[in-house]
Amino acid sequence: MINPVIVGKSSDLFFAQPITFATMKIARQFAAGQVEVELLTTQYPEDRALVPDDFKMAPDLERSVLEVAHFALQRKLPLVKDILDRLYETATDAEYLIFTNNDIAVMPYFYTAVNALIDAGYDALVINRRIISDEYRALAEIPLMYAEAGRKHEGHDCFVFRREAYPQFKLGQICVGMPLIGRVMVWNLFCFGKKFEEFKKKHLTFHLGDPVMKWQKGGQADYVTHNKTEMYKVLQELQSAVAAAVVRQMLSKYPSEFDFGYGEMKQGGFETLGDTAAK
Repeated sequence: MINPVIVGKSSDLFFAQPITFATMKIARQFAAGQVEVELLTTQYPEDRALVPDDFKMAPDLERSVLEVAHFALQRKLPLVKDILDRLYETATDAEYLIFTNNDIAVMPYFYTAVNALIDAGYDALVINRRIISDEYRALAEIPLMYAEAGRKHEGHDCFVFRREAYPQFKLGQICVGMPLIGRVMVWNLFCFGKKFEEFKKKHLTFHLGDPVMKWQKGGQADYVTHNKTEMYKVLQELQSAVAAAVVRQMLSKYPSEFDFGYGEMKQGGFETLGDTAAK
């Protein structure tokens, strides 16, 4: 499942999303006869025109974070729970579900490799991306993108989990496109997976460049504040839902307070959130 959005040429997504679509289709074809793969999207009605014909559109999104909180700058960002609800409800025959950001491209062997990891016993996976050059723009350059090893990145943007585990997830009203969604997703996979693993060195997904996120440009710290507030609500729910020992182990590896890695976010009031910076 991905969540496509129509953007202008000034956005990195303008080039990244078609590459994401194309590489997912290539990987599905590579896996044919080995793994059954269904490619899904959920989107706002105004973004339906972007979805390729061979992707199945789940029901449109009906609300955004703007319906659940107030912000100085209005951005129609979906709630991750709304996206995953549609994934769960649409992929009714799937044993495993995958959610990735719409700017994360996959290698041709992605689905067969994920299947091999599942066969090895893992049932909750986080696969970290590799960063390659942002000079690529054309679909014809995809073979060159595959050929670039790139460098590893700590960001969490590709999640694989058992469909039957999803009803237990605690997601609050975390919105996509802002920090901390990855932390909440990792917590849920850690708590509700039988064998969880974060794969940091696999060459399975990639991102074009490592651009400065929009929320770093000022005026959007209230979105980060919102996600942080919701993150702590999720933590409270998890503390009530799973054994204390599991939560302690989870927080020892994935703490609630951590450095996002962007010192610039200290400016404009971000330091009021309590973190040393922003990752």
